[in-house]
Amino acid sequence: MKLVRYGDAGLESPAVMIDGKIIDAECEFSQFDEGFFACDGMSALEAWVEDGCHGGFEVDPDVRIGSPICRPSKIIGVGKNYATHAKEFGGDVPTEPVLFLKASSSFSGPFDDVVIPPASRHLDYEVELAVVIGRTAKNVTEESAAEYIAGYSVIADYSERQFQKDHGGQWTKGKSADTFSPMGPHLVTCDEIYDVEKLRIWTKVNTELRQNSWTGDMMFKVPFLISYISKYMTLLPGDVIATGTPEGVGMAMNPPCYLKKGDRVDMGIENIGKISQRIISE
Repeated sequence: MKLVRYGDAGLESPAVMIDGKIIDAECEFSQFDEGFFACDGMSALEAWVEDGCHGGFEVDPDVRIGSPICRPSKIIGVGKNYATHAKEFGGDVPTEPVLFLKASSSFSGPFDDVVIPPASRHLDYEVELAVVIGRTAKNVTEESAAEYIAGYSVIADYSERQFQKDHGGQWTKGKSADTFSPMGPHLVTCDEIYDVEKLRIWTKVNTELRQNSWTGDMMFKVPFLISYISKYMTLLPGDVIATGTPEGVGMAMNPPCYLKKGDRVDMGIENIGKISQRIISE
């Protein structure tokens, strides 16, 4: 299945995408949020779809698409998870996952504008595979981690590098501005992904290909990440893990090439989808 949400920001309705058409699901499901996942809403949604989506209706294809899930309790980022990116970022390749948090208020739709903060001069892009947690995970084993995944999506980890590196070295500062975490265009369930470690992942800035890699290049794989993170914090249904980005970020170019007003950023992951943002000033 592909879960989507549509409508004005903050007022999105739940829906599913079937054969390229958006089918409203609000007649049966109030929202794709923590409560939905916690109450095994995915099984109920699957049954509703298999039964013909009774009560649903086709949505205008030109409607605004929001994030595929309602604002999560937390967004956990994994830093330096691709060896080539770790090297271009500087410093040693980590022996354990580098974790940071992105404020949930940074969450936005896959095609919404990204707003440059007033003091920003070093806005950068990072395309990442998003893992959405389907049920409460605490101290889970790597072998059982797949049971806790609701599905996958594309998430952009926009980063203000000066905030991130020069203001106390706290990454969360550089990654939590409003609009810095657009995700979508839909949540793809695990059964639709043959092998999550064999997907092309890419970024274009104004049509120039900047990032071009494969999810298999991640040093710490998805099951390990879920197990590892759940030892340090409880993952709640609907939480998002942003699993890291490949090489090719603007900071690593010579000279560095940061985003500016008017730029267009397109990102995608094979078999999951594409997202696109316009960079604007506040």
